[in-house]
Amino acid sequence: MDAVKNSILIVGGGIGGLAAALACATQGARPHVMERAAEFSEVGAGIQMGPNVTRTLFGWGLEKPLQEVIFTPQQLNVRDTQSGAVLGVLRLGERSLARYGAPYVTIHRADLHQVLLNKVLSTGAAELSLNCEIDLLRDGEEGITVNGRGLPEGFFETLQTEAMVGADGLWSATRQYVVPKTQPRVTGLLAYRALLPVQDLPQKLRTQDVTVWVGPRVHAVMYPVRRGEFLNLVAIVHGRPPESLEDWDHAANKRDLDLAMGQTHADLKEVLAAVKTWSLWPLCDRPPVQGPDEMAKGRIALLGDAAHPMRPFLAQGAGMAIEDAAELGACWARAELPVSVRWQLYAKARWARNAKVQQRAIRNGQIFHLQGPLRWGRDLAMKNLGESLMDVPWLYKGP
Repeated sequence: MDAVKNSILIVGGGIGGLAAALACATQGARPHVMERAAEFSEVGAGIQMGPNVTRTLFGWGLEKPLQEVIFTPQQLNVRDTQSGAVLGVLRLGERSLARYGAPYVTIHRADLHQVLLNKVLSTGAAELSLNCEIDLLRDGEEGITVNGRGLPEGFFETLQTEAMVGADGLWSATRQYVVPKTQPRVTGLLAYRALLPVQDLPQKLRTQDVTVWVGPRVHAVMYPVRRGEFLNLVAIVHGRPPESLEDWDHAANKRDLDLAMGQTHADLKEVLAAVKTWSLWPLCDRPPVQGPDEMAKGRIALLGDAAHPMRPFLAQGAGMAIEDAAELGACWARAELPVSVRWQLYAKARWARNAKVQQRAIRNGQIFHLQGPLRWGRDLAMKNLGESLMDVPWLYKGP
């Protein structure tokens, strides 16, 4: 059995997998996306996308459908969870367009996923399969041979492909073929998530901005999504995770969150009180990428959380997966090179930037949760340096 010319098997049909399919298809690839779930969907709620991300998505011809579902905040405010004081402001809106050539937006994760899926379907960019899992049989000179398992029950198919991409998330099964015997690490942080109709809030609390509340060992982030009709909320505290980490969507105990948040300003307290149901997400990550060998091996490349799961304190998890996908497509275009060399070029181009984002996200989380004199020093620095301290040019300008 010979591998189909330009074939790429993409394991995982989430945001990263669909983005990889689009990027590689535009460079002549024939992607086949295999998803183990019964339908293509995304869990979670809102995400923020900086100009480094929107620039890429608009370049794929997605500006018009995205404009129908995104929200464009005008600024990012940092406030103290206890006093309510505004510690710093970063202008977004027109400033993002003028400085970086693309907008800073917020979006519901499912809406972004649907936009990508619609593009794949409308262009025929990739073959799509559901209820599928794969076992690698051989990664050889002639290609990759895998067993595909799916429905109906007991169905097996041996496939051969020129290349494979693991886009199967934090608990990636594909990762074992690139970096074996490694598991995600538990961070000791818990994220309480909720999506709240804006109309459920009093007028004074209906915001057009991203607000980051920081306090001792806690912080919360809130911003509008779905054209401003809903408010996405995430509160992150220290705590013991549930026993089953792989099933992250737990019915959260509101009393536990209230105790962990401690003393909070009336504005924050009122927003949190308006939430009827919280979902609990124990935060896991991996150490920052150490080198290109952790992102590709032979004909197999890793993308997004399968390669570099990160803490959400820089709001770039989905963004780095989309940047990965764009680079993957650019390297696939080097058709004069063997697949393994193309994937090594991809890994060399991406690993250091991903590691930097991972490291900065960890540091941001520590800064958000500072206590005592260090907390006062942080607040003073933000007051004096303001926008120059909060902006991230090396990130938003793109790779």
